[in-house]
Amino acid sequence: MKYLIASLFCAVLIVSCKSETSDSSNSAEDNDLSVAQKIANAHGYNKWKDVSEVRFTFKVDRDSVKGKGRQWIWQPKSDSVTLTMGDQVVTYNRRTMDSTHIAPDRAFINDKFWMFVPFQLVWDEVAQITEPKTSVAPISQKELNMITLSYPDDAGGYTPGDAYDIYYDNDYIIREWTFRKGNSPEPTLSTTFENYKDFNGIKIAIDHKRPNANWNLNFTDVSVSFE
Repeated sequence: MKYLIASLFCAVLIVSCKSETSDSSNSAEDNDLSVAQKIANAHGYNKWKDVSEVRFTFKVDRDSVKGKGRQWIWQPKSDSVTLTMGDQVVTYNRRTMDSTHIAPDRAFINDKFWMFVPFQLVWDEVAQITEPKTSVAPISQKELNMITLSYPDDAGGYTPGDAYDIYYDNDYIIREWTFRKGNSPEPTLSTTFENYKDFNGIKIAIDHKRPNANWNLNFTDVSVSFE
């Protein structure tokens, strides 16, 4: 019996040691990640590699007027995009598009950016990201963590030079942001990130509201398909 108790005690110690080693290893790995990677991962970025298709409708509701919205189908692995807006349907591939696709692609980049801001932090390699600091969020007036995402004037794309102050909680979930056009010192637009929905591990903020306004940039008909 003493031998059995001793054996069990040793087994518990071994399991405990393995657990502590694993926890320490995970902690060390987390410490090696940048803030951008931590924010992306908190929103499910580790699942993105298996995503085959994303569908969503981007719209802005103002007062009692409901936006008609832009419906998107995006297949990220091939970068094929389909836009449906009213009776208009446009399908193109972002790798081989021509000048006739610039207008729909500009809209797609805008709408995708709103939906996947946490992932853009690691997708946009040309972007500059500041060191995190604590700051009072513009809408909730809560003290949150903040980084600024900015694009150099020579970064290319549709809106070079813009900046975004991103406010996130201690779990690295984005709660608010401020857009500053052309990296101006004054805010251009501040909104919330709220009503998060989980799509097979990928977290998306469905609603983005302005302070003191009946205004909501939102996503409907969202689906995320995996291979």
